[in-house]
Amino acid sequence: MSTVEALHEIEALKQLKARYCRLLDAKDWGAWRELFADDFVSDTTPSGGKYIEGADDFVAFVRRMLGSTRRVTVHQVHAPELELISASNARGIWALHDIVRLLPGLTMDGYGHYHETYEKQDGQWRFKSSTLTRLRADLKTPILSIRLPMRR
Repeated sequence: MSTVEALHEIEALKQLKARYCRLLDAKDWGAWRELFADDFVSDTTPSGGKYIEGADDFVAFVRRMLGSTRRVTVHQVHAPELELISASNARGIWALHDIVRLLPGLTMDGYGHYHETYEKQDGQWRFKSSTLTRLRADLKTPILSIRLPMRR
């Protein structure tokens, strides 16, 4: 693989992760599901979560946990460390900052890393596995919380 081809594949992986965050926060579950290999494995046990095998089970679990429109989420990733292992396999680590509104006046503000593998299927990169590690998670309960209208 040439350097240009490798850079093209790395950019495609960055786009995949960007869609992951956007579609998750938009709660577009059908489009989000398409980002994962059928045999996707999620391991959030290092951060106190669950181990889930299968993309359908994973998406259903996340939808149950975060699907309410009142459970606003913000997932931002940066500083990717991406490595192409072959033409159809890659791995990466992403720094994560996520905010989850658990209840009115109770927000989780988290920091950590996604450790992932990817597989190219039918010309498209998909998530094969993901392990979430946490550096920190803060629960915030302000005395007064005011929601400002969003500007468009």
